[in-house]
Amino acid sequence: MFEHRKEPLLPRIAFLVRMARSATTAVGVVVLAWAVGTLGYHVLEALSWTDALLNAAMILSGMGPVSELHTTAGKLFAALYAILSGFLFLTVAGLLFAPLLHRMMHRLHLEEVEEDARAK
Repeated sequence: MFEHRKEPLLPRIAFLVRMARSATTAVGVVVLAWAVGTLGYHVLEALSWTDALLNAAMILSGMGPVSELHTTAGKLFAALYAILSGFLFLTVAGLLFAPLLHRMMHRLHLEEVEEDARAK
């Protein structure tokens, strides 16, 4: 997916396409997790779709649940969903920042190689 260190720096437009693709993937992961959370709260806690959507969004964003949970299944789901949301935060951050960090490191490496070539 990323260019090798010996390859030239990716042109700006191709880099922006790569960033857009990463952002789209990250948004897709968040939407999928939000849908799973909404469905889980709706089915396991018998919350309305609106309340289930709100609870899923609040857990996913790290804010915590809004509605009180009444069933054991709902509480277990909420616990697992909260843990998943923590991992998801790191995953989405990685998806968003990987192309940018790679470009920065690649540029620094190219400058280092150019300096070494001039020194010889």
